[in-house]
Amino acid sequence: MSERTVVSWNTIIAGYSQWGRYGEALSLVSSMHHRGVKLNETTLSKVLSVCTNSRSSYDGRQIHCLVLKSGFEDFEYVGSALMYFYANCFEIKEAKQVFKEFHGNNDLLWSVMLAGYVHCDHMDEALALFMKMPERGIVAWTTLISGFARRVDGGEKALELFRWLRETNEAVPNEFTFDCVLRTCGRLRSQSVGRVVHGLVVKSGYECDQSIGSAITEFYCESEAIDEARKVYEKMSQPSLNASNSLIGGLIFAGRIEDAELIFSGLTTNPISYNLMIKGYAMNDRVADSKGLFEKMPMKTLISINTMISVYCRTGEIEKALNLFEEVKGGRNSVTWNSMISGYIQYSMHEEAFKLYETMRRLAIHRTRSTFSALLYACSSLGSLQLGRQLQAQLLKASFELNVYVGTSLIDMYSRCGCIDDARVSFASISSPNVAAWTALINGYAHHRLGSEAILLFEQMLQQGVNPNAATFVGILAACGHSGLIDKGMNFFHMMKDYGLKPKLEHYACVVDLLGRSGYLKEAEEFIKEMPIEADGVIWGALLSSCRFSGDVEMGERAAEKMFSVDPKTASAYVILSNIYALSGRWKEKRKLRKHLRALEVKKDPGRSWIELNTKVHVFSVEDRIHPQCNDGHRQRVVNKHVCAPPFLVSAPQRKL
Repeated sequence: MSERTVVSWNTIIAGYSQWGRYGEALSLVSSMHHRGVKLNETTLSKVLSVCTNSRSSYDGRQIHCLVLKSGFEDFEYVGSALMYFYANCFEIKEAKQVFKEFHGNNDLLWSVMLAGYVHCDHMDEALALFMKMPERGIVAWTTLISGFARRVDGGEKALELFRWLRETNEAVPNEFTFDCVLRTCGRLRSQSVGRVVHGLVVKSGYECDQSIGSAITEFYCESEAIDEARKVYEKMSQPSLNASNSLIGGLIFAGRIEDAELIFSGLTTNPISYNLMIKGYAMNDRVADSKGLFEKMPMKTLISINTMISVYCRTGEIEKALNLFEEVKGGRNSVTWNSMISGYIQYSMHEEAFKLYETMRRLAIHRTRSTFSALLYACSSLGSLQLGRQLQAQLLKASFELNVYVGTSLIDMYSRCGCIDDARVSFASISSPNVAAWTALINGYAHHRLGSEAILLFEQMLQQGVNPNAATFVGILAACGHSGLIDKGMNFFHMMKDYGLKPKLEHYACVVDLLGRSGYLKEAEEFIKEMPIEADGVIWGALLSSCRFSGDVEMGERAAEKMFSVDPKTASAYVILSNIYALSGRWKEKRKLRKHLRALEVKKDPGRSWIELNTKVHVFSVEDRIHPQCNDGHRQRVVNKHVCAPPFLVSAPQRKL
């Protein structure tokens, strides 16, 4: 060009920026400045946008100096671009300084500063700024609501803000507001609020919007209202891929794999749908279909490989999972590592899991909450308090200790390792415990036979506005059973319907155990007969165990017979019934039962003891000859028998009568 104006320079800079060639765009600005071409408001706004997108903090600061020299800081778009740059680079202190100096002349800076706080997750400061805003439009409301919605523990606050928006009528919700609120309702399983929002969407005319349709479908799937989700999906003229995948995921979770197949068959090839179906087949024990679909994938992504590692681990094919893990050696992400670690833990290969974790640390692979949750579960299974404490120390460094999911795993680990006080401390460290965290501590109290404490905690949970789920009721019923609190336990059982929960086999088993432990055997048997679903071996086992304590042979025989009809080789039923016969002096029946048990070649799993030494857990069982140090242990036991025996047993002469 014979003559380059500032407009032509701005156009070419904008072009480079649009194509993501930020280095060339910055070089052009530098060249423009050195040639004495005066940068205008548009140039400075565009170059600050380039610095924002490229996260170039050094170049952005230099442009800030040019802005101050040129006096353009008071211009609306330059000031906004400058503040947006600092906020996006997580330099919130500098963004606050720009806002403090120029917000009086630039109303747009209020919205940009709010977005900056939300982007940096400074939600307390965002809320304080929001309250001071001279004018709050729907963009400001949606920005704040979405900020809280993104937080793990901010969903309730997001819904509270939405209710406030409707009460104040300051602004009319738009499609972005509804999208955010619906997805929050789904995540919180808040079906009543979600249905109200759905009604507002229809009233506002946004139901045909693809993004909103996808959000409504996802909400109903998350709320386990799969038929409503399908109705919404079928009304959509051209369902988006996100909506289709949400419905496939919901159908799989509901166990309706055939319906999911129908949706999948009508979609264009895409990796997300493939991954959902691969996982869905595995969850429904159709492993061959899962493997076949994986092989058919036109292009295997890292996500599909991660999914298949989980599938192989689920089916116990650890070697195949490990082969896939090794295949993606150069491109693994945190999910790949977590999948393999979880697979090892699932099959009690704890040592391999911790070795893999150490490799992960050595290679500086980013550890997520799933990494720590899986390893803490391993510590719980091992009963390794020492390893658990070491992991907690690493949690502090990784800033995960206050995370509600990791905190819940800590509660579970300490409870199982016998440290209920530490479990309480871990619970107290969670700023906004969800239902899983409350349930974990209730289970801990149940495990430690602290029924009254469990009930008190359950009542506190309700006072905090947290609704119990099915797992919570299993915990509180178990706590009542261990503490003999029959009336309280039955009240809790009947309370389930108040929360829209239908008792499952595990709840009925807890009630049978509750009644049986307290000596109400006839009531327990009648309760089983009146159940709307068929009792399984666990429920009859709970009754049989109660018969052992009371010595009721006839009822014990009936319960055992039911267990044999479910599984003829249930070793525990033979052993418990045999003990009942022995307690009643019916030795003939006991011998006959033991003989029958030997003929079936069924063995009861032996009881185990363990000791932790130098972060390694050593497990022993009766007549153990597998452990490499078992001979040393037996020799030491013989030595201790003499060395530790009281002197009068060793040296006293035999007395003649």
